[in-house]
Amino acid sequence: MLEAYRRTGADPPFGDLRGWHGVGLEGYYWRFAHGPSGRAVAVILTVSRDAAGAPWGLVALAGHPGGFVRSAMVPTATAAPHGLDVRLTDGGRTVLAAGEDRLLVDLGTDARLDVALDGLRGWPRRVFGALGPAQVLPGLSQYWHPYLLGGRARGSAVLGDSGYELDGFAAYAEKNWGEGGMPPAWWWGQASSFEREDVCVAFAGGRARVGPVRVNAGALVVALGGSVLRVVRPLQPLRVELGDGTWRLAGHTGWARVEVEGIADGRPHMLPVPVPLERRVLEARSPQQMAGTLRLRVTRRGRTEYDGESPLAAFEQGRGAT
Repeated sequence: MLEAYRRTGADPPFGDLRGWHGVGLEGYYWRFAHGPSGRAVAVILTVSRDAAGAPWGLVALAGHPGGFVRSAMVPTATAAPHGLDVRLTDGGRTVLAAGEDRLLVDLGTDARLDVALDGLRGWPRRVFGALGPAQVLPGLSQYWHPYLLGGRARGSAVLGDSGYELDGFAAYAEKNWGEGGMPPAWWWGQASSFEREDVCVAFAGGRARVGPVRVNAGALVVALGGSVLRVVRPLQPLRVELGDGTWRLAGHTGWARVEVEGIADGRPHMLPVPVPLERRVLEARSPQQMAGTLRLRVTRRGRTEYDGESPLAAFEQGRGAT
């Protein structure tokens, strides 16, 4: 019965949201950033179900600086229903293997990544994940959960003509999933690389639906020291203002007020978007800024608890298969 419930996209209280649900599309995202060098590497993975119900994969590897993007459709994909265990294979060759503390991507001799993770700071054990009580609702068009809010990478990447040693890069990871594929429009952002290593910001939202009901939904998560703050719209007040290259969010949770301002820097990396049922890809559809600036301010009972800036944030304002 639990498996049938999770196939609707929902998870029970205290559930592990990282596992495979079996919906139309499940996306995984890893980001490794190093503020002092200004370098960042991202891995984007989707596991989709086609019209016959068979899973297939899409993986992209992107790096900054240099504008590197390499992607590939992969015919065979498997994922475990519990924990984090995903594998993409093509003719017996492993294209991607992802576990809780290891990530391997092989898109050819000039597009590879091999990273081990340690010092992991996962989502704290709470009743609910990033969406709060909304996670128990079956049939949402989109679910989202940042399950890794901090950690350190050990390993390397090859991005075209450049080789990256990733030792000491800050690690972040999240998951999104839904039956209908990507939403018609969405906004997203993430930043580590603050002057304090125990700070992480992630947010996501867009046009969502529950049956016939359409809502503008979103969530903002801030890890700060030993606490994790979460603001979920429409359950809590969260103001979102999007401009040309700007992202501004402000919300309240408990006695805390969280304010985020993001500014894009330079040209975006154009990432692919899958069309699950058709086993095809829309190339260069999702623009991701990999090196913007994010300012975070947290006040509690009128007192500033944190005010700082990350010079190496990532942002998106994207469109699906419309």
